[in-house]
Amino acid sequence: MAGENFLNAAGIGKHGNDTIFSWWAKFQEAKAAGKPAVNGTIGALLENDGSLAINKVVDAAVRNAPEQEISAYAPLAGLPSFLDLTKTLAFGDARTQLEELGFNFASTASPGGSGALFLAANNFLSAGQSALLRDRHWGPYKGFLQNNALEFETWPLLPPNGSEVHPYFAKDEFDTKLKQMCSSQDKIMVWLNDPAHNPTGLSMTPEGRFACLESFVDSALNNPDVGHTLLLDSAYSLYADETHAWADTILESIENGMMWPENLLICVAISLSKSHTIYGLRTGALVSMHPEKEVTDRMDTVMCVTARQTWSATPRVSQYCVSEMHSSEEGGKAWAEERDRLKQLLDDRRNALISECEKLGVPLNPTMDGFFAWLESDNPSEIAHKCADNGVFLVPLTGGVRIGLCALPLDEVPKVAEALSMALS
Repeated sequence: MAGENFLNAAGIGKHGNDTIFSWWAKFQEAKAAGKPAVNGTIGALLENDGSLAINKVVDAAVRNAPEQEISAYAPLAGLPSFLDLTKTLAFGDARTQLEELGFNFASTASPGGSGALFLAANNFLSAGQSALLRDRHWGPYKGFLQNNALEFETWPLLPPNGSEVHPYFAKDEFDTKLKQMCSSQDKIMVWLNDPAHNPTGLSMTPEGRFACLESFVDSALNNPDVGHTLLLDSAYSLYADETHAWADTILESIENGMMWPENLLICVAISLSKSHTIYGLRTGALVSMHPEKEVTDRMDTVMCVTARQTWSATPRVSQYCVSEMHSSEEGGKAWAEERDRLKQLLDDRRNALISECEKLGVPLNPTMDGFFAWLESDNPSEIAHKCADNGVFLVPLTGGVRIGLCALPLDEVPKVAEALSMALS
C-alpha cells in the first residue's frame, strides 16, 4: 500500500471519501454537465435560489469587527464574554434558575461543534471503551471516537415495538445497553443529538426526554463507581420549535425532586456554524454542568489544556462578534429575527415534503425540526442511485437515505418525493 512505510496502523486504516461530500460532488458534476439536478446532499442551509443562506446580522458584525479582534489570538479557553454566552446558548432561560439552585457551568471554546465532540471523546472515556450512540447518527461521530482509540455501541432511534408514552425514545433498549456497559466500563458516555436530529430531523417529546434523563440518573445512582456523562449535541437545536428543550427538562426534573448523583455530568456541544451561519469560522464550545464547582473548575482546566495541545486557540473574531451582538437586547433581537426567517425556510420545505410524500405513499420517518428528513431503508445506496437517475441527489447512509431539506429549493420538493416514490416502486 502506498505510504505504508510512513503511516502507523491508524493512518493505514483511513481511506475513502466522506459519503456526504462525495454525493455533493455527484450533484455538482450533473449540474456542470447541464443536466437537471436537485441538491439534497449538503448539510448547509441554502436559500431557495441555491445560494448560501447567511444571517445578515452576524455577517455585518463580522465585517465591522475591529482589526485587533480579527488578527489577535483568543485566550486558549476562549474569550470570557463568549464563554459566558455559550452557557446561555446551551441552557437558555433555565441557566439562571439552575445557577440559583446551586449548579455550576464550565465552557471551553472549540473549532465548531466538531471540536466540542473531540474534547469529549479525548477526555471522558479511556482507550478501548465504548460510547453509546443512537443507531442513526451523524457519520463523523465514528471518526472522532476511533481517532481517540474508542469504540461505540448503539441503541435504536425508535422503539422497535412502539411506545404510546414516548414514541421517539427506545427506553428498554437504552436501559439494557447502560446496564451492560456499566458491568464492563468504569465510565459511560452517551452522545445524544436532540432536538433536530441529524440525519432524521427527529425531536424527542417531553415525555421521551424525561424518560431518557430518568434512565441515565437511575443508572448513575445504581452504579456510583461508574462516571456517567450525557453529551447533548445541540448543533441544530436553535432551529427547533423547542430550542432549549433539554434545559427545560433538566430544570423541571430537579425542581420536582430528582436526585443528582455526584457521578453524573451533563455536557452540551455548541456549534455556531448553523445557528449563526458562520460555518467556515469554526466556532463552538463544550459546556459542562455539575453541582460541584470543583468539578466544573476541573473541566475548565482539562478542556483548556486539551485545546492548547490540539488546535491551540479557537478563532477570535467570531467569538468577539457573536458575544458583542448578543450583549444587547437589540442585537439579540435582530439575530433572532434573521434566525426565524431561516427557520421558516426549513419549516416550509419540511411541511411540503411531508405532504408530497403522504400523497405518494413514501414512508418518511418522523421529522420535526432542523436541516434533514430521513427515509429508512435496507438498501440506501440503491435508492440514492435511482433518485440520482431521476436528477435528485440525496445521501445514502447506514440504514437509510438522508434528505437535505436545508439545501432543497421549495419548488423542487415535489421532485424529491416523486423520485423517492419511483425508487421505491
